[in-house]
Amino acid sequence: MKTGNRMMLAAAAGVFGAVTAARIARSRRAISFAGRVVVITGGSRGLGLVIARQLAAEGARLCLLARDDGELSRAAAELASTGAEIMTISCDVRRRADVRAAVDTILERWPAIDVLINNAGVIQVGPLEHMTTADFENAMATHFWGPLHLMFEAVPSMRRRRFGRIVNIASVGGRIAVPHLAPYSASKFALVGLSDGVRTELAQYGIRVTTVSPGLLRTGSPVNAEVKGQHDEEYAWFLTADSLPGLSADADRAARQIVDACRHGDAELTISMPARVAMIVNNLAPALVARMMILVNALLPGAGSEAGDVRKLGSQASPLVPPAVTVLTDRAAAANNEI
Repeated sequence: MKTGNRMMLAAAAGVFGAVTAARIARSRRAISFAGRVVVITGGSRGLGLVIARQLAAEGARLCLLARDDGELSRAAAELASTGAEIMTISCDVRRRADVRAAVDTILERWPAIDVLINNAGVIQVGPLEHMTTADFENAMATHFWGPLHLMFEAVPSMRRRRFGRIVNIASVGGRIAVPHLAPYSASKFALVGLSDGVRTELAQYGIRVTTVSPGLLRTGSPVNAEVKGQHDEEYAWFLTADSLPGLSADADRAARQIVDACRHGDAELTISMPARVAMIVNNLAPALVARMMILVNALLPGAGSEAGDVRKLGSQASPLVPPAVTVLTDRAAAANNEI
């Protein structure tokens, strides 16, 4: 056998061995969620509720945190009907005092927090001309400070037990900035940095941190998006993008991937093929992606009048899109407590 062929075979064997070893190590990290205490922020609707359903089916003890008591009551009733052990706490994760009180309440009922899923989120859609400092502050408070507050309060008990799982739901928008989503993208970039940063320091205590970067997910969330600028036009493009099967991913499938990544303590998870492709291209040719985003921005609605400074929810805008186009998102909104 020629030397070149031997080297190729040796290299292939080395790669195969490394992949096999990695898979074995991953399988050994797997945990069962049965009886585990899982805290999910933003757990009353959307992706948080979908994740809660799957963990409830595995026997987890769930605590859902959200700001809306009505949403929490509906989510709790649904999950309790399946036999799940469930508690809900009205909590604004932007406020450290709320978070501290919530964690104290959880630890009064259960001995520890095993899994923390930082999922609570807001999204502002519109051109930069209509965004204010308050929009950026709200996004940062929800996506950066909220997860940090939760980790500060939950990590000490995890550290003492030398066990814990933390899942931070970021976004592909936290890897590649998207036009007309500046506050959202900026705050998700901050969350990615925070999540990746604490992962390396918490690993020594048996705490595994997973950074999740989904693309568009069909959770039904556009009705609760905050829209500025030309409200109807902005809502139309966002709703359409969220509704297209090739561009957006099914929420149940995404939740299964998140639960699996948490189970094995994976460092990162990127959800949907478009998101993975976009991140690969951005890593290889960032200047090209920057030019593409400039072209995308040119296709989006321009700034509106002063009325565009007023924030509206998606549900308050006229969709300007045929119902046949948005049927999947509409069904998800009804199924996932978004309406």
